[in-house]
Amino acid sequence: MQHTGGTSSIKGAVRPAYTSGLDTDVRFVKGVGERLAKIMGRLGITDARGLLCHYPSRHEDRTELRRISMLRPGDTASVRGQVLAADTVRTPKSQMLLTKVAIGDDSGVVSLVWFNQWYLKNRFLKLLGKDIVAYGTAQFGGKGLEITNPEWEELGDTSDPLSSNRIVPVYPLTEGLFQGTLRRILWGALDKFLPDIQDVLPADVLDKRDLIDAACAVKNIHFPESQDALKEARYRLVYEEFFLLQLALALRKQNITASRPGIAFKVTPECTDAFYKSLPFELTDAQKKVIRAIEQDMGRPTSMNRLLQGDVGSGKTVVAVAAMMVAVANGYQAAMMAPTEILAEQHYMVLQKMLAPLGIEVELLKGKITAAAKKKVCQRIASGEVKIVLGTHAIIQEGVEFNRLGLVVIDEQHRFGVLQRAALREKGLNPDVLVMTATPIPRTLALTVYGDLDLSVIDELPPGRKPVRTHWKTGDMRGGVYGAARKLLMEGRQAYVVCPLIEESEKLSARAATELADQLAAEVFPDFNLAVLHGQMKSAEKEDVMRRFRDGGVQVLVSTTVIEVGIDVPNACVMLIEDAERFGLAQLHQLRGRVGRGEHQSYCVLMADPKTDEGRKRMQVMAGTNNGFEIAEEDLLIRGPGEFYGTRQSGLPSLRIANILRDVDILDVAREDAFSLVKLDPNLSLPEHARLKAEVLRRFADFELAVVS
Repeated sequence: MQHTGGTSSIKGAVRPAYTSGLDTDVRFVKGVGERLAKIMGRLGITDARGLLCHYPSRHEDRTELRRISMLRPGDTASVRGQVLAADTVRTPKSQMLLTKVAIGDDSGVVSLVWFNQWYLKNRFLKLLGKDIVAYGTAQFGGKGLEITNPEWEELGDTSDPLSSNRIVPVYPLTEGLFQGTLRRILWGALDKFLPDIQDVLPADVLDKRDLIDAACAVKNIHFPESQDALKEARYRLVYEEFFLLQLALALRKQNITASRPGIAFKVTPECTDAFYKSLPFELTDAQKKVIRAIEQDMGRPTSMNRLLQGDVGSGKTVVAVAAMMVAVANGYQAAMMAPTEILAEQHYMVLQKMLAPLGIEVELLKGKITAAAKKKVCQRIASGEVKIVLGTHAIIQEGVEFNRLGLVVIDEQHRFGVLQRAALREKGLNPDVLVMTATPIPRTLALTVYGDLDLSVIDELPPGRKPVRTHWKTGDMRGGVYGAARKLLMEGRQAYVVCPLIEESEKLSARAATELADQLAAEVFPDFNLAVLHGQMKSAEKEDVMRRFRDGGVQVLVSTTVIEVGIDVPNACVMLIEDAERFGLAQLHQLRGRVGRGEHQSYCVLMADPKTDEGRKRMQVMAGTNNGFEIAEEDLLIRGPGEFYGTRQSGLPSLRIANILRDVDILDVAREDAFSLVKLDPNLSLPEHARLKAEVLRRFADFELAVVS
């Protein structure tokens, strides 16, 4: 297990060479072969272990299938019925194709409905007279009860012991793989490989939490003997998954803080008194609380590794500067890395204004400066003359050497690659690290994605800050919305107009922005200066547009989402987002955060005609609250953890069975046990932890490189 700094996460550990039957190539598992192995590869199944860990997404109790006559609107259930008819019709209004399939039992008939899946008609016509099982939510349709977009399965041989008269597993599939086939393969694989499954959890943990053994859990998660057996199996496997993840996080955390000595800063009121007195405002209680936690970290002889969450405008920058003051007062340098040049430049202007009266040197290091200018800046950094350095990734390039780097601040951390963050850390001798994000992260996600970081939250806005008023308007209200925006522009304010999100192509997004800007300039705002901003523009062009908007030369900025993380324009008080239903909640909240930064009342208008319940829900949430953490929780509920920001970039393996929304109680217990174990045995060196240590290394082989901060 490689660590960026050259040490192993667990001292003396080497990658284990497994010879267990669980490593058997899936091609050689009974019933698979070359063709199915390729198909299974799309699901990440390459060996017997991966096959046994391909857990069901749900189970159906087919000992008690619901009779069709017992279905009620709103019921989510499984029904068994004979295929009676299949047809495709076109809806009169939207001209959408509907495939309708009637199935019946001896008590009644229900329609199964799919949108724009015309090919299903022929498939069901071939099944006329045969039994299927369908799962979904019943609702009233045009001519009785319907189940829309149900999961379904042909029963075929009704005497199949794996698909009927039992609690039946329903698996995630891919094209070319069917439930019946996968059930038969797994049944045989369990018979052959179950004896190879060994417990990795320590005996005292199994006893303490009253957990069943691993082999029993795997058997009953696939083919449970009863509902109680299924419940016990799932609890055991969820606990183990969370325990191993939290163990890896705990090991990584203690490795960062204990493997190399950090800097024990001397923290006294003199470090920050002059800075606080120079501020034209009073810090909020939340800021003071976070600063105290940071100062406690900086005073310890181990490296700080803290994540600072704070909604847009909550004052994270002031907190970061307070930490920099401690480093500077102790004779060290501080560096802040931002994702864009214009954001780095904004930080530079803010810090220069704050710190110039205190006589503290601040320097900006950008990618696009002349070689001579860069050489001069680098010399001043290397000599220690410059105490605080701001910049983009240019800070971590070769030739940039610090004299005595003691604190690293990373702004909008998710915009940086893992190795970029690691490289900045390596510029000093284990400096303290403060990672900042304006994207609120739900607690459960923070415990999994950032579980190795200490967490601080600024959960209040500075006094006097006016909440942005958010309105959801449909397309037919656009004229009134633009009229209201014109009134504010005539009063001297400025406005953002964000184009629809086009994920397929940056070029299409750029064209859409340009076309919308041309239309608005000609028809809506002909007497105001408009500019367009999109990702296809060169960096210099983008920065020129943003500067003109910031300085007031441009009144209306038509943009793609490149302004999601942008500069501070206090005079901008209108954020108009076209086709807002195409955006995620976190992205909408970030866009809204571009306004509401000055003394004037600000407005965010969501232009949207959502076609789905999820789209309507997002608009309602945005219009109903400005609280970023409430929005983040709702986003997690609506989209699920797999799509939520952070999980894809985290480097952590995806969860196979645990659900961070539903299983938070198990997560808390597993985290407590894992961190307690690492406290007792920091390197898992005790003999009774040998198997556990090997499993952590196997499962988290790339963990160090993936999540090093």
